[in-house]
Amino acid sequence: MAAVLDAIKRNKKQRSELKNLRDMGNIPAVIYGYNVENTPIYVSGADFIKVIRDAGRNGVISLNINGNKRNVILNDYQEDCIKKDIIHIDFLAVDMKAEIEANVRVELVGDSAGVRDGGVLQQSVHELTVIAKPDELPDAIQVDVTNLQVGETITVADIKGNYPYQITQEDELTIASVLAPRQEEEISTGEEQEPGTPDNLEGRETTE
Repeated sequence: MAAVLDAIKRNKKQRSELKNLRDMGNIPAVIYGYNVENTPIYVSGADFIKVIRDAGRNGVISLNINGNKRNVILNDYQEDCIKKDIIHIDFLAVDMKAEIEANVRVELVGDSAGVRDGGVLQQSVHELTVIAKPDELPDAIQVDVTNLQVGETITVADIKGNYPYQITQEDELTIASVLAPRQEEEISTGEEQEPGTPDNLEGRETTE
């Protein structure tokens, strides 16, 4: 069952209204997509955070707009560049029977064998695009790197058959790899000390 998030239509688009909404703990938003006209709304910031924690980044939300419920997913959002607060949300209304395209984060799991041998694990891709029905979208694509050795890579082709949804990126795209440990260079000046006794022993400690 989809988590329910209450929303209220907003009529004005002035900056003063948006500021007032945010000052009261709300987040301006817009809903568009399947059988929905582009509609400006707002939601409670606290309620939104709770719903996203429960449903996940790509979870289906039942958006209750003045008593009219729509199935939506979080399509996009904007953050304040300084405070990192969410200042605007885009909700995409979806047909639960139709496949959609969405970006999903990539999560590396497991303790890589190559890392245990001193290699360095590098994640080249942090997000992949998948096609699936709304209620089949994963919150994350988990990629197991347990058997990844030094010098080896995991590509999209290596993981495509592991999930019940379609990944749209090219097969050759590298997701993760284990790099060889860096070799420390020996630093040498190339200068040799001439044998013998220094010309000036003044100030030096000597023994008879």
